[in-house]
Amino acid sequence: MSRLASLAPRQRVLVTVSLIALVAVGCGVYFWSKGGSASGSTTAASGNPSTSGGEDSGVGILLDLAKTAVSEKRLVAPAGSNAYEFYLSVLQLDPQNKVALEELHESFPVASADVERAINDDNLDEAQRELSLLREFDSTNYILSLLGGKLDAQRQLQIRQDEARAAAMQAQQQSAGNGSML
Repeated sequence: MSRLASLAPRQRVLVTVSLIALVAVGCGVYFWSKGGSASGSTTAASGNPSTSGGEDSGVGILLDLAKTAVSEKRLVAPAGSNAYEFYLSVLQLDPQNKVALEELHESFPVASADVERAINDDNLDEAQRELSLLREFDSTNYILSLLGGKLDAQRQLQIRQDEARAAAMQAQQQSAGNGSML
């Protein structure tokens, strides 16, 4: 008696479905690794500039993700799912990609305003991350220098406020300690 036949009917169904799923995943991975004709024609049909080989579909996918992020106003945030990161990834695959370069230039004023908003909201770690992202694209831009100065000033102000609060708490604890000794 075979091992499969000795399993209960439910277990046989589960094993069969699992094997079918495994084969389907294997075929999908094989097709994807070969850069199947369907993904290449989709990129070409979308009008996205392409590169050669397997990078072709990667660039197209990243450009589509970036376009979606722009339409959803996710230029520099959240981390890992924003237009700037997608466009910069495109440029890693295709450094001369005109679509990515143009979109990065066009969205720069709004993206830098997002960084300034994060600074004004005292979300300084996020502002630092976003500023670093913009500097990855254009490290010589004077607006980024100004934002960097504003971020540093805001950090200094926050440090002074924290020190003042700590000093006030320490003074309060000392006065409470002196009052209990009397």
